[in-house]
Amino acid sequence: MEHYFLIKHLHMSAAALSITFFVLRAWWSVQESPRLNARWVKVLPHLIDTALLGLGVTLMLLLSVWPWQLPWLGAKLLALLAYIGIGTVAIKRGPTPRVRALAAVAAVATFVYMVGAAIRHSPLSWLT
Repeated sequence: MEHYFLIKHLHMSAAALSITFFVLRAWWSVQESPRLNARWVKVLPHLIDTALLGLGVTLMLLLSVWPWQLPWLGAKLLALLAYIGIGTVAIKRGPTPRVRALAAVAAVATFVYMVGAAIRHSPLSWLT
């Protein structure tokens, strides 16, 4: 438990890096920029998101909390699955720039929901 605050803040920092880099890649995708094909652009998100997930699992283990015990945590993890799916449409699977842009907006909205669920400890997120 002595490392809780460090791990929590690393998790929050990884989340901030993840969404910042997602928005940048989504912009490049909508603009059909060749920057999206750079090797570091393809590798870095996986490193950041792996750290983010690993830190989240570490927090669950430290606190002995599980998604089936806390509705807000279960909702956050379901939203994470939606975010990943929508994010793939925004970055590479969307057939047109318009579809990719709409998916990017939906992915960012899903991310904002997850942040609200985590801060408010409620599946209603910012509505509570």
